[in-house]
Amino acid sequence: MDKLKEGIVKFKNIDFESHKNLFTNLGNTQVPHTLFIGCSDSRVVPNLITNTLPGELFVVRNIANLVPPYRETEEFVATTSAIEYAVQILNVENIVVCGHSNCGGCASLFDDPVELDKVPHVKKWLELASPVRDKVMQKLEDESVERMEWMAEQINIVEQIKHLLTYPFIADKYIDGKLKIFGWYYIIETGEVYNYNKETGFFEVIE
Repeated sequence: MDKLKEGIVKFKNIDFESHKNLFTNLGNTQVPHTLFIGCSDSRVVPNLITNTLPGELFVVRNIANLVPPYRETEEFVATTSAIEYAVQILNVENIVVCGHSNCGGCASLFDDPVELDKVPHVKKWLELASPVRDKVMQKLEDESVERMEWMAEQINIVEQIKHLLTYPFIADKYIDGKLKIFGWYYIIETGEVYNYNKETGFFEVIE
């Protein structure tokens, strides 16, 4: 906790002061250009990866960067409501679904289900990625677990983009060209980010 407190003091005295006008302008409003949907993994830092300032990204983070398919419900739905707010109220121009290497959520798709019994809410959440596991098993049934995890991390990104397009208000804006959707794959140990090319079906490094 001391480290966090020291960070707060450093932020106020150095970072805040160097961007004081920006924070003053952001005091009463925000106009982010991009909804960034990423994993909760502590190694994934959206503003650091994209070199963006406060006010540019509206960020949603959860285990394995999942997007629940659209449905009408009266349940408490954090990810769905954040997506709705970003697109309908903030009118973001872009949506990025960003997965990453060595993703624990994707890796757990190939574990014995009993391993997740002690975290039942996580286990339930990861049911959203069961189609990802099935696709990987069909393609790489006899491959190593490491290779299956690597493929799952990428297929998962594509799957979540498909889920985004089940949201009527997203599909409408996407078709009209008012909203762009990107799938990114971030390699933690190299700092490289790959963008999904829907025409080729491959991830291509952003340079």
